[in-house]
Amino acid sequence: MKIGAQLNTIRDFTQTHKDFASSMKKISKIGFDCVQASGISSIIPPEEIDETCKAYGLEVVIAQADPERVRENTKEVIAEHKMMGAKYVSIDMLPKKYERNKSGFMQFFLDFRQPARAIKDAGLQLLYHNHYFEFERFDGKICLEFIRDNLTDVNFTLDTYWIQAGGGDPAHWIKKLEGRVNVIHLQDFSVVGGISRMSESVLEGNLNWQRIIGAAEDVEVEYAMIEQDECYGKDPFECLKTSLYNLRNKLPDVEFEYMPKLKKRW
Repeated sequence: MKIGAQLNTIRDFTQTHKDFASSMKKISKIGFDCVQASGISSIIPPEEIDETCKAYGLEVVIAQADPERVRENTKEVIAEHKMMGAKYVSIDMLPKKYERNKSGFMQFFLDFRQPARAIKDAGLQLLYHNHYFEFERFDGKICLEFIRDNLTDVNFTLDTYWIQAGGGDPAHWIKKLEGRVNVIHLQDFSVVGGISRMSESVLEGNLNWQRIIGAAEDVEVEYAMIEQDECYGKDPFECLKTSLYNLRNKLPDVEFEYMPKLKKRW
């Protein structure tokens, strides 16, 4: 399993051409060699994302796409992902136009079956990223199972924090959806001042990372992207660096197929 950086973590530093190039240089120097293209300004086209990332030895393996464009302009989305070299097309969450109930998800399934099939036929894969609300039950099934059973051409990006926030066990769901999980998002879960929240870095909170990474390796998840939705005033680059350091040094019993070298300074 390869460990990468979810660029949404550094979204405040990917909004101009200059900042994007500088940020990719930093990401590379930290020790990453693959990324998820998310949170990047629309002024930066796929060609530039590809060229800049390649210049710093970064592989774009997954990119976040506007769900409406996935549905209405599937061919364009496919072309853009191929231009970046990204084999995974990510829908970040259930689009707002669909209600978070059984009928809303059923309509989502109807609308995205054809785009998902077209994406797969083009040699790519459409992934659905979970949040907490996918842990409601419909017809006796947790919503993640409901999605799995009704959108057979869609796989998952499972987010460890949001699984926990929904009352689930990340390691359990990684294994339960075996064969349908290509990417996981590594976010930790903390309690601060009596309130649950995301941790600034992985292995700084309360999730059982030995079990999570072990489960992901067992079912051959291909990529794990470190993500911090919130850094609470800390430097997001430092948060990513700390997460990578912790994964390399605080899980001695886990053998990664691949782990990027952590460089001491930028």
